[in-house]
Amino acid sequence: MTGRFLRLVRLVRAALLRWLRSRGPRDLPPPREKLPQSATDALRSRLQQHAEDGNLVKHERDMLGSILDLDEVPVGDVMVHRRKMEMLDAELPPAEIVRQVLASNHTRIPVWKGEPENVIGVLHAKTVLRALFGLDFAVDKLDLQSLLLPPWFVPETTTLREQLNAFRQRRAHFALVVDEYGAILGLVTLEDILEEIVGDIRDEHDPASRVYRLQADGSLMVDGTATIRDLNRQFDWHLPDDDATTIAGLVLHEAQAIPEPGQVYVFHDFRFEVLRRQRNQITVLKLTPLAKRGM
Repeated sequence: MTGRFLRLVRLVRAALLRWLRSRGPRDLPPPREKLPQSATDALRSRLQQHAEDGNLVKHERDMLGSILDLDEVPVGDVMVHRRKMEMLDAELPPAEIVRQVLASNHTRIPVWKGEPENVIGVLHAKTVLRALFGLDFAVDKLDLQSLLLPPWFVPETTTLREQLNAFRQRRAHFALVVDEYGAILGLVTLEDILEEIVGDIRDEHDPASRVYRLQADGSLMVDGTATIRDLNRQFDWHLPDDDATTIAGLVLHEAQAIPEPGQVYVFHDFRFEVLRRQRNQITVLKLTPLAKRGM
């Protein structure tokens, strides 16, 4: 699947270059595996121009723009944060491990021993079911250690294109993201990268969730974990994401303090009201554009 998707990305990029050449100056570079920054910027400008001229609908522009972003966006920007990761304690009884695997919405689950930072492997739901079938479903005979896949750790600075290539080479769909000190920050999957390009992908097993809710007055109720990139793409905003990945992180960066519920800030042409906070984490905000921005 990974290889087919990478070939599709290359074909789309090559087709995009041909399409833009047919509608403008001939100074665009030939299709290559990785474009220089100046060429990428030229493509972005041309895409924006054609979108403004009505030659591209929004979701097409977003998808093509996301393909161009693959060389710039690190996996740390799209990963599932450690706070939201499902993990298993290797010292749990086999029956409890099986129960948690069956109750999970995910097929691959990291397993730790001693402390959550010590991930010893990754458990695949199909592997568990196959082993149970071989044991005639005698759960107590299940040997967890023999079922684990070795964990794969990648730096948070790895770009999405590099990670896509790595997924293809290793024939894997799952990696743990670590910082420069080796501490686990989260996990990234092939699906996370696909969603960065085509938008949210959900199946019948995914829980229904919305990180934002549009209000009648034009404001938004936003989950603090909503990414700035997703909001910018959804509403054609231009909030900066150089110093923060999430909308809560942006407020913390600008405020230079941990705000109390009810506090209001105005920056980047938006009004930010902190509605809820859990310990030191902003969980819900109300965003109001001070100028109409295509909402």
